[in-house]
Amino acid sequence: MDLTPVIRHLEKLVGFDTQNPPRDLHGESEIWRYISAALPDGFNIDITDHGKGRVSFFAVRGQPGLLFNVHLDTVPVLQGSAHPPLTLVVEDGRAHGRGACDIKGAAACLLHVAATTSAPMAFLFTTDEEGAEGCCVNEFIAAGRAEPFRQVVVAEPTGCLAETRHRGYLSVKGSFDGVSGHSSERRSLADNAIHRMALWSAAAVESAREADAQGNRTCFNIGTVEGGVKSNVIADRVDLHWSARLPAGADNEAFVHRMSTLEAAGHARWHVPFSGPPLPNREGGDAAAMAFAEARQLVQGTGLDFWTEASLFSAAGMPALVLGPGHIEQAHAVDEWVELVQLQRAFEIYSGLVTSDA
Repeated sequence: MDLTPVIRHLEKLVGFDTQNPPRDLHGESEIWRYISAALPDGFNIDITDHGKGRVSFFAVRGQPGLLFNVHLDTVPVLQGSAHPPLTLVVEDGRAHGRGACDIKGAAACLLHVAATTSAPMAFLFTTDEEGAEGCCVNEFIAAGRAEPFRQVVVAEPTGCLAETRHRGYLSVKGSFDGVSGHSSERRSLADNAIHRMALWSAAAVESAREADAQGNRTCFNIGTVEGGVKSNVIADRVDLHWSARLPAGADNEAFVHRMSTLEAAGHARWHVPFSGPPLPNREGGDAAAMAFAEARQLVQGTGLDFWTEASLFSAAGMPALVLGPGHIEQAHAVDEWVELVQLQRAFEIYSGLVTSDA
């Protein structure tokens, strides 16, 4: 096939600055005018501005049973890129640019699919996925707008494999309290907030190691730690931010509870900024999505280590799978890119799904 229309769309989409943060977007942003103009006649378009740069663009033609979900926000541009990040550069069979893989390339494919078939079709484009909020998708579900659809395809990079299982994403902030004083006091060993945090951290890491040894690998990571005054003052407070990525079928709330029972956890207070469940969030919850993939002869993968918003649809009782061009190793990198053959394959798969859904 001629990829020129897909590349043209991708060039425009990469050129729109949708970095998150700062997520400087609203309902009147130029990217929505471009997408609206790119869609052929027959689509009903609804744009919802949820505030704080969180925008949903919902377009539907006819009465499809399949919904495509694509986030258009990207991670920030990184220093040291060999290519201008917000300018698409195509060379050596690759399309380079921020968001080309994650996941504007999929959006470009879908826009071309919409123009090459008159079959019923539906998109939900969102802008808050990289902020780990899920507002756009959750509000869409809460409003009952997902109910007409029998299947959701979330277009994250999977190498064009159909994935029905992936890890959850749990983000937790905590504060450990201590009792300040002079470091010469013997009680400093027990009353120092940093010491308490260190005891808890060691127990948390050991707990994750034990789960790994039992074959239930839990991705646990302490990302930031900040606290204390100076070396001769007993620290009265320390803050930390940790995350966990639990396997399919695991429960985020149960994991937080387990972490709150570890050594020294009685001196901590926890706040959960975001809890994205695994896909599926219960055993057997992927049966309908697997049947959908098998019926359409989609090549299925073996599961993903990263989280996607497919789990939000799944948690609401909707069959959801993940399928998109590119590979996660190419996303969030200094020089992000996606292979042209992956874009071609994604277009072919999406086109087949749309026409078979008609």
